[in-house]
Amino acid sequence: MPHINAAAALQICMLLSVLPAQYFISQWYGTGSAQRIQITERLILASWSSFTKSCLSLDVWVDRLNLWLSKTRNWYYGEKKTKIGDKEAETHSYFAESTHVRSPKPEYIQFSVGQVIVHKRFGYAGVIVGWDVKAKAPEEWLQHKYPPAKQDLKDTPHYRILINKANGFGKSTAYIPEEEITIIMGLEVVHHPDLKAYFSGYDGSKYIMQPWMKKIYPHD
Repeated sequence: MPHINAAAALQICMLLSVLPAQYFISQWYGTGSAQRIQITERLILASWSSFTKSCLSLDVWVDRLNLWLSKTRNWYYGEKKTKIGDKEAETHSYFAESTHVRSPKPEYIQFSVGQVIVHKRFGYAGVIVGWDVKAKAPEEWLQHKYPPAKQDLKDTPHYRILINKANGFGKSTAYIPEEEITIIMGLEVVHHPDLKAYFSGYDGSKYIMQPWMKKIYPHD
């Protein structure tokens, strides 16, 4: 069986397409042989020109390749930026606001989310809504909060507190080390506009975490 290369196969396809093309032309443009031949030639040339421009042109294939590479780059860097953005967001989730799951809970964390506290020095009441195993805050804040004599406190557990509005303390939240708070049992004394976002109720000893919060602090 003789070998047919790509060029020969293309010529055969074009010849085979002439017959249906001639039939179409004879139906719509008359039956004169000279007219049919002329229109057929024009049709073949137009088809060939369109085919070469769309399939055989090097510029077209270069453009298609560049488009594909562009989409691939956009996808890759888009995924990379998303991961970096997530990592940066986690890195800069300060003041016990990170959604990182606190599990397992270290034994040296004395208090739990939902417990009511009193600040030993300032006397305001509040409820714990988060904790970090050590202070997690911007470096400028830490330097202001802890002078050289208190640097060791940065490495102790810290708690985020919703401050009881009735105390008139002037701030609605606080981020304080463990040594500055003590627990009050059995007193539902916290009034705060964000309380229901964190808790669904009070069970007589502590506030009950909302489901989303329980996932972050499963052992509290």
